[in-house]
Amino acid sequence: MVGGGVVGLTTAVVLAEGGRPVRVWARETGGLTTSAVAGALWWPYRIEPEALVGEWALASFVVYAESAARPEETGVRLVEGVHDGLRLDGLGPWAAEVPGLAETAEGLTGRLPLIDMPVHLAWLRGRLERAGGTVEERAVGALDEVPAPVVVNCTGLGARSLVPDPAVRPVRGQLVVVENPGISTWYTSDEVAGGASAYFFPQPGGLLLGGTAEEDAWSLEPDPEVAAGIVARCAAVRPEIAGARVLAHRVGLRPYRPAVRLERELRPDGRVLVHNYGHGGAGVTVAWGCAREAAGLADAGPAA
Repeated sequence: MVGGGVVGLTTAVVLAEGGRPVRVWARETGGLTTSAVAGALWWPYRIEPEALVGEWALASFVVYAESAARPEETGVRLVEGVHDGLRLDGLGPWAAEVPGLAETAEGLTGRLPLIDMPVHLAWLRGRLERAGGTVEERAVGALDEVPAPVVVNCTGLGARSLVPDPAVRPVRGQLVVVENPGISTWYTSDEVAGGASAYFFPQPGGLLLGGTAEEDAWSLEPDPEVAAGIVARCAAVRPEIAGARVLAHRVGLRPYRPAVRLERELRPDGRVLVHNYGHGGAGVTVAWGCAREAAGLADAGPAA
């Protein structure tokens, strides 16, 4: 297994708990991964193809809803909020199957999984290790370097150079973390020109404010002007945010692809590659659904 973000760790857990010996190699783990930066509200955002995404997302929803019974351990809570301006008829058939999702004058309201990613990633790693899997911080220059008959590629944006796959592109997201002035619900608005939007997610470590979606932007340095715009847009929705003390700035690069690559590749030497990458801004949302499908492809073995 290559890749230690939420998709990689979740896939590793499914494989290990299914009886497979699993070794994860990852250039970055835990808080250094793109997954750790995510606001992590369950919602199919910037991910295709829609026909498959709905099934993957709903399968993941079920797991998160169960995990929310132990939020301190798993990092998962079910939290009320609103998608301002969204309507059910603008979404795929999956939306009708989301428990409690309702259309109001303001938009779509619901009680959705909201994940505290540092806690969740640590929980996934612990679950993997209890199932006998291991995680090693190790850079991989090529997938053929990995000495295993089946290699699962969950490298996210790294797949652009590692596969190589030029269809994988960064979509830069910047967030501002502020002291929570008493907000207990999440909020999102539609994107406007340039990928700017307003959203806020109450997490245990503060209120996460966003956001941006800058295509083909590689910088991981927070932009003060962008940060000020994020705070202003969120304060226009909840004025108390304007005076909240800033705790941190975060930047992550979403691994966007025109469609998720989730498929099996048989190499000339008989080894198998299972690709599971290109999840855009919804890796958390589809992690368990994609992990189960990837595990099925891996379990078919080299001769399939």
